[in-house]
Amino acid sequence: MIVHVISVSGGKDSAATLLIALERFGRHRVIPIFCDTGNEHEEVYAYLDYLESALDIKIVRLRASFDAEIDAKRIFVARDQRTRREYDTAPVFDAAGNPVPKRDGRGNIIMRKVRRNGQEVIEPVQKTRKVGGGRRVRWTNKAKRRAMAAMRPTGNPFLDLCIWKGRFPSRMAQFCTEELKRNMAVAFQLDLADSGKTVVSWQGVRRDESLNRRNAKLFERIGPGMYAYRPIVEWTAAQVFEFCGSRNLRPNPLYLQGMGRVGCMPCINANKEEVRQIAARFPEHIERIAEWERIVGDCSKRGFSTLMADAHDAKDLRKIFADLNIWARVEWSRTSRGGRQLDMLADLIEPTACASAYGLCDQWQAPGQQQEARAA
Repeated sequence: MIVHVISVSGGKDSAATLLIALERFGRHRVIPIFCDTGNEHEEVYAYLDYLESALDIKIVRLRASFDAEIDAKRIFVARDQRTRREYDTAPVFDAAGNPVPKRDGRGNIIMRKVRRNGQEVIEPVQKTRKVGGGRRVRWTNKAKRRAMAAMRPTGNPFLDLCIWKGRFPSRMAQFCTEELKRNMAVAFQLDLADSGKTVVSWQGVRRDESLNRRNAKLFERIGPGMYAYRPIVEWTAAQVFEFCGSRNLRPNPLYLQGMGRVGCMPCINANKEEVRQIAARFPEHIERIAEWERIVGDCSKRGFSTLMADAHDAKDLRKIFADLNIWARVEWSRTSRGGRQLDMLADLIEPTACASAYGLCDQWQAPGQQQEARAA
């Protein structure tokens, strides 16, 4: 038996994908799933309820749990007695300025394979030297007491993941997507495959979304009895909204409230305009993130952690946190290009006014405007 699993996020692309699957195969062969990160806006959950009512379906909601990982981390921190140190390193050059190669215990030069100008070449590894006095690897007693007081499961997948990791995700280490969405969806589909079903995973992916998705395939085999299908891979955002509108399916209200994407609130990759809109329209979510930064910071060996990481020249962790915490990011979002001068238009955002990056305001009304219209 073939089952069609549709990953639903509450956004436009997954809604269009869900509609296509239902029209082609009917409700009895379609299983919509939603991977709840715990960092969602309330409108996302309300929109899922709307989809269930409008399309007469039931969306399976999946939530990750990290209780076991946090318990193991508590034991590790409490028992940590490591004595080694970590050092910064610098490359070594000879008197003529030439790189000094690294050698093994027998005096042989250590080689490595690298790619240069599209060609694989073998070159020597450069010798490095330790810089400074290094850092202790183990947790200090003060850090242990701080972490043990805060390192408890909360029941929120995103926050618990960060408590376990001792940090927030970043662009270079975006483990949130893997742990909260991909792994949950894959485990659900593997269970179906293990029960003897052939699984087709429907994904609302478009090639024009980003460079990473420009080569996304329409259909491919991803494992024994498992396939991936991306029906809107060649569509544009405008075509997605047009298709949903033709089926009388309204968009997620967040698209009418300044949000360019639907998902985490806010996402670690949110741009300046998105942060500005969130701060003006949903300040309670900024306050929530500030509290999460305090909790995750307490669970971090360094004692500080910020949702939106960035390069910083300072060595004082207090200075870095002061410049990169969520409140500092909100202030940055209110500046003009370059981040030095306050944008005088930043305070003109009307929280209840419609604002859409996709030009939806003429066709749909934002929630605040709907309430005003009913009151009139």
